[in-house]
Amino acid sequence: MAVLHSAPKFTLIDGLKDTLSGALGDMLVEAKEEHGELLLTVQRESLEDALRLLRDEHSYQQLMEIAGADYPSRPERFEVVYMLLSLTKNSRIMVKVTASETTPVPTATTLWPNAGWLEREVFDMYGVVFAGNMDLRRILTDYGFEGHPFRKDFPLTGYVELRYSEEEKRVVYEPVELAQDFRQFDFLSPWEGADYVLPGDEKAEGDAGSPGAPPVDEPKTTEKPGQTGAGEKADEKAAERESAGAPAEEDSGVADEGAPAPTEDRPDEPARKGKSADTAKATEPKKGGDQ
Repeated sequence: MAVLHSAPKFTLIDGLKDTLSGALGDMLVEAKEEHGELLLTVQRESLEDALRLLRDEHSYQQLMEIAGADYPSRPERFEVVYMLLSLTKNSRIMVKVTASETTPVPTATTLWPNAGWLEREVFDMYGVVFAGNMDLRRILTDYGFEGHPFRKDFPLTGYVELRYSEEEKRVVYEPVELAQDFRQFDFLSPWEGADYVLPGDEKAEGDAGSPGAPPVDEPKTTEKPGQTGAGEKADEKAAERESAGAPAEEDSGVADEGAPAPTEDRPDEPARKGKSADTAKATEPKKGGDQ
């Protein structure tokens, strides 16, 4: 069995702007449509009357949310936004007022009881004062908290941090201590290079590849082995041991002269140069005899 509803399936705002603008009259500052919804900015002193008119005469029965916004560069830096819902029209609108740190906003608790908690949240996060709210206390931050966290000039780390103290067996507040300062990272490709001079680059000024060096007119290329240093002479030179006579070779018994001293687990061996064939034969065990 299908259930019939009097509310339309989709929200229609065609003509709603003109209708509500005419109803609010001098209380209205600005009316505009954004993201498929109607946004009405009203005079702060007329907020209660405007909300009552929308509730009683235009069927916006429910107050869904009260939100805040901070624009520090404005004379009245705060915006308080009321989101209203009409169940019978399936329509949502937003009503907005502006305020400063010293100008209170009229309370909406006389129209909707749930406005008490919502106004406490905006007061806690932004510091907006609501005139007529009889229980305007912090609701999200702790007792004794200083400042308002959602203000854009509030530090990201806050002023204090809390922890549980085993000595005092309670939660204690302490000034914020950062392990390191906030660091700035750039994600530029190392192949492209940075637009600024990196630390240490000023020392290489004038060298090829440095920021202050002139560009190379003609890059050097190799067309034959002689230009690379390769060839028979280079191969002969590479065969020579540059480390002959080094302490490492003497300790390992690879040196041309001398041999390591005999020990208990290593009997005396004749001195040898390199690993010649005669030395190899002398050290081989004889077949069939005593070894």
